[in-house]
Amino acid sequence: MIITSRSNPKIKDIVKLNDKKYRREAGLYLVEGSKPVNECIAAGCEIKEIICTEKFAGGFEDPIIVSEGVYGAISSEKAPQGVAAVVKMPQNSLKAPEENCILLDRLQDPGNLGTIIRTANAAGYSEIYLINCTDPYSPKAVRASMSGVFFVKIYQGERDEILNVLSGIPMICADMSGENIFDFKPPERFCLCVGNEGSGVDRIIKNSADYKVKIPMRQTCESLNAAVSAGIAMYALKEHSYK
Repeated sequence: MIITSRSNPKIKDIVKLNDKKYRREAGLYLVEGSKPVNECIAAGCEIKEIICTEKFAGGFEDPIIVSEGVYGAISSEKAPQGVAAVVKMPQNSLKAPEENCILLDRLQDPGNLGTIIRTANAAGYSEIYLINCTDPYSPKAVRASMSGVFFVKIYQGERDEILNVLSGIPMICADMSGENIFDFKPPERFCLCVGNEGSGVDRIIKNSADYKVKIPMRQTCESLNAAVSAGIAMYALKEHSYK
């Protein structure tokens, strides 16, 4: 049976997942696109529903099949691909990292956050701590993560509780007053902290950091995009240990 009405109760609940408040209440988020959905399945994520148009119905087990019009109401994509999954958000209780990790302080752009998650996954940083950041499970952040969100552990919390969990782990803070990152020799274990797009790292976090590093730039450039800076720093710090 093909669902053709946008008023269908199940469809209305799925559409609500485009709203942050409802995502949090339901503990669910949307993944769109055939490749991301298949990677989500391969990653072992807990999938509640697969929604697709008739064109893709043969590629998934027991999907909810909807009309093109109904799928368009569900999708946040400019050019919907016709496949989406409703996925359970992982509930990761705060704990100390097992390896080198990333701390993100008040990032507000979902594209930046998703891109950093993508790069962290590529560079081998599998634990990411978020202090008052934008929702990593928003459609735009999930899309920008290019499936990275399925392969990292994301911890969210308030500043003091996260700093407490990270206590004892050398903190490397990205800051323009710091040492040239390409001359810096990091400790074997560390946490890289990247701050808000406009105001940088919170003063309390910055003052408690063990090290401060900067990316050298020409005088004609005032700053780099947060995701670009984070990506450069991640690889620069792992230069000697990256495999």
